[in-house]
Amino acid sequence: MANLTPNSAYSIKIRLELPNQPGMLAKTLEAIAKVGGNVGEIDLIEQTTQTSIRELVVDAASTAHATEIIAAIQELAEFKLISHSDRTFDLHKRGKISIESRISVQNRADLSMAYTPGVGRVCQAIHEDPQQVYQLTIKGNTVAVVTDGSAVLGLGNLGAEAALPVMEGKALLFKEFAGVDAFPICLTTQDTEEIINTVVNIAPVFGGINLEDISAPRCFEIEARLREILNIPVFHDDQHGTAIVTLAALINALQVVNKSIESVKIVFNGAGAAGIAVAKLLQQAGVSNIWMCDSKGIISSDRTDLTPAKQAFAISTSGKLADAMVDADVFIGLSGPGLVTPEMVRSMATDRILFAMANPTPEIQPELVKDDVAVMATGRSDYPNQINNVLAFPGVFRGALDSRAPQITDIMCLAAAKAIASLIPTAELTPENIVPSVFDKRVATVVAEAVKQVVDNR
Repeated sequence: MANLTPNSAYSIKIRLELPNQPGMLAKTLEAIAKVGGNVGEIDLIEQTTQTSIRELVVDAASTAHATEIIAAIQELAEFKLISHSDRTFDLHKRGKISIESRISVQNRADLSMAYTPGVGRVCQAIHEDPQQVYQLTIKGNTVAVVTDGSAVLGLGNLGAEAALPVMEGKALLFKEFAGVDAFPICLTTQDTEEIINTVVNIAPVFGGINLEDISAPRCFEIEARLREILNIPVFHDDQHGTAIVTLAALINALQVVNKSIESVKIVFNGAGAAGIAVAKLLQQAGVSNIWMCDSKGIISSDRTDLTPAKQAFAISTSGKLADAMVDADVFIGLSGPGLVTPEMVRSMATDRILFAMANPTPEIQPELVKDDVAVMATGRSDYPNQINNVLAFPGVFRGALDSRAPQITDIMCLAAAKAIASLIPTAELTPENIVPSVFDKRVATVVAEAVKQVVDNR
């Protein structure tokens, strides 16, 4: 494994007291550089004729690497380490979201309209015409971000409380990128029936349900059942958000290498919720040659341990991941770190496309195969071509809420993927530019519009 690139996810804030003499700051920077830290902001906090107090932001590659950076500074005898903190943990203190009132209550008149007695008339109006709930409450712009904590990121079954930071983050992104009000709902049950019943019972408050970090295969049944029961959009982002952005990236990557989506051989490693959903959407888009692998190798028809979701992708060939990758045009990884070797990559067809999306460490690090691939994408923000669900879910829900769609369909997902891909004009496509930036303000708007057009044309 190559060393990971230092990045802000592991950044630390360091406050130092050092002698106010020429070269002292340079000595600090040299010590950090020797252990691979990447210095960002440097602020002068206080200075006297004798000392300077400075605050530095340093990116590390891991928690262990951050500890190594701190130790290197502590070895500088003439410096005093005043404090240090993990910037990611600092950002999460007291949570990342809050509820704010849309109106102010300044006097009795405001109170009588916002609450009793005036609110009673609004309640009665909704009782007489239930559709008024969309105009007279938060429902029309509110999404529940629901999890049971059973599959948190790539970390596993961490439970409800440990899942909350992710769900808060999701709610934050809904608001920041699409103006959608979202709230985290972390359930202390992993029973399928209890989850379904709970979501059904809270649904009157929300205009949509975003399922998140629920393990396979339960997530398939939970989503399917909720879609049948509820008349509001239900979206499992780990499945469909990932599928939308992956398809968008693939559409453009294939243009870069001048291959058609109908002709390529695509190998998947990872047959969980995300892998299955991506493969299904790619089939909808025209892919016909898919080789799916899980931890036991190729999903072949002679295996007796396959779930129904995996059985749909079973092929007659048996073998390991290395066998599947021979002559493949595209590799899509939704599995774990370091599972692909450079030799496997070099066994693929010419003009190879690799989407190594395991987080935080991809199936193979780009540095190891930079000369062996035509297009490389990961799930990380510190490499080009980040395949990030935030390109999809804010706009999808914005469009679904605005059009009052009762569900999110495969046609909507296809339209969303094509909309994302369209934001990179053909003339601007390069191996390192196949998807727009997550900060491209056009993304949510064009995705929302694509979804609304599907609803309008149904």
